[in-house]
Amino acid sequence: MVTVFGVSCTDDFLDTEPKTTLTDDSFYQTKEHAELAIVGCYDGVQQLYASGVAFPILSEVLSDNCFGGTGKDDAYNYRVLDEFDLSVSPGEVNVLNGNWVAYYKAIYRINVLLQKMDQINWEGDETYRNHIEAQARFLRAYCYFDMVRIWEKVPLVTEPTTDNVPQAEVDDIYIQITQDLLFTVENGSETIEPGRVNKWVAKAYLARVFLFYTGYYGSSDLVGLVSKAEALQGLEDVIGRGAYDLIEEFKNLWPAASSVPDGEGLSTTYAGKDNAETVFAIKYNITSDYDGGNTDGNHWLVLLGFRGQTFSPYGTGWGACTVNPDLYAVYSAEDTRKEASIISIDGEGLDYDNASHREYTGYTGKKYIPLANPDGSDVAVANGGFDFQIGQYQDYVVMRYADVLLMAAELGSANAQSYFDEVRGRAGLTSLPATFHNIMKERRLEFALEGIRYWDLLRQGVNVAAEAIAVDTKVMNAGEEADKSILGVNVLKTRGFQMIPQNHVTRSSGVLIQNAGWE
Repeated sequence: MVTVFGVSCTDDFLDTEPKTTLTDDSFYQTKEHAELAIVGCYDGVQQLYASGVAFPILSEVLSDNCFGGTGKDDAYNYRVLDEFDLSVSPGEVNVLNGNWVAYYKAIYRINVLLQKMDQINWEGDETYRNHIEAQARFLRAYCYFDMVRIWEKVPLVTEPTTDNVPQAEVDDIYIQITQDLLFTVENGSETIEPGRVNKWVAKAYLARVFLFYTGYYGSSDLVGLVSKAEALQGLEDVIGRGAYDLIEEFKNLWPAASSVPDGEGLSTTYAGKDNAETVFAIKYNITSDYDGGNTDGNHWLVLLGFRGQTFSPYGTGWGACTVNPDLYAVYSAEDTRKEASIISIDGEGLDYDNASHREYTGYTGKKYIPLANPDGSDVAVANGGFDFQIGQYQDYVVMRYADVLLMAAELGSANAQSYFDEVRGRAGLTSLPATFHNIMKERRLEFALEGIRYWDLLRQGVNVAAEAIAVDTKVMNAGEEADKSILGVNVLKTRGFQMIPQNHVTRSSGVLIQNAGWE
């Protein structure tokens, strides 16, 4: 992808990117410029998870699916997040600083493009203009929806600025998110193009926003702009479009789950990127390098690899997100998602040495993990990747068609039972009534380790989340048994939200207020 903007300016409060020759008035003139600019916006969103604690990982560490893990000599940042407790390591006051900075950099790019829309010569092509604006506004909504779930009240900026902006009220943030998504629903392209936003993506994502907002804040509608019936109709439109479908075998959604050693390489039944089940994905490719400023690789995937070891097809990494054994136990034996989602290290006969691993449980994720050839070489590097740490190329699938079906069932579709049964049937399971309880349980099994579970818990109420996340168990720390405790009261006192990086609170001179439970 093309990087349109320059490096960050550390003097600015929002750590955005300063204007370069490509953000001057001379640049935003033609349709070709607009295309470069929207690619730059996608690039900014791609880079959201390249530093800090990537949202997909953060979401699982916060949930009852995973513990923090990582290595015995690593910082305790993941444990602070996992246990909602800064006292574990009081120095980790900026644990999410990389996240905060990356979001505002991405938003800055988007706001610059939106500000320059009227000076571009669209050659009379208003449809194309609307498609560009629709994509940009969706990406802005995407950023803010991540942020409002992580930190709740954040500065809301809709024009390029580096000012010391105060936090906005929650409903004001959700109004902006909703307006941006509704614009994309009305003006987005109907054409499905890999990695690009279209109106179907926006309709599906609007339902996700609706369910979280109405659940967490106890509202009957989404800030007065979208009703339950309208959210459901958007999902029915996506289903009725007929462009998306469930992949026949669940394991084929995931590279590691569908690959086996074969000679010097791997053979696979992987359905591939941009398969029929992918509604929207953040795209990654293999071209990353350190010197060229090219960050198109999936930087966070390596966090989930085996700690310093390979077991083809599973690659090496840093051992984060050790899976809670309770998750593995929730799956029934006949559920095909069990072995496709989770690696049982003893169950698969892997001779893993956990001497350098923290919070080792005997289980780790299979959906997102680097790949290794039979000789232990990293598959990305073997195929031309610059470095295994930044060259991973598995996309992050933000929204799958299975989610569309289950959200529609939850929102009360007349076809709720058949949608629910489609998802269960693909997993090899028989029908159950499509009740709220059963749908929520199914969502955990279907979307485990995809960055969804925590938000599904939280939208059922902080009390529900706290009860589910609280645990008192044993793990292995550097080969020795150790206690692992997460207190539900920590979830309650933070209301499920995270610490705003303290450096930004300090620099703001009182403009930013730290979240409760993290003061």
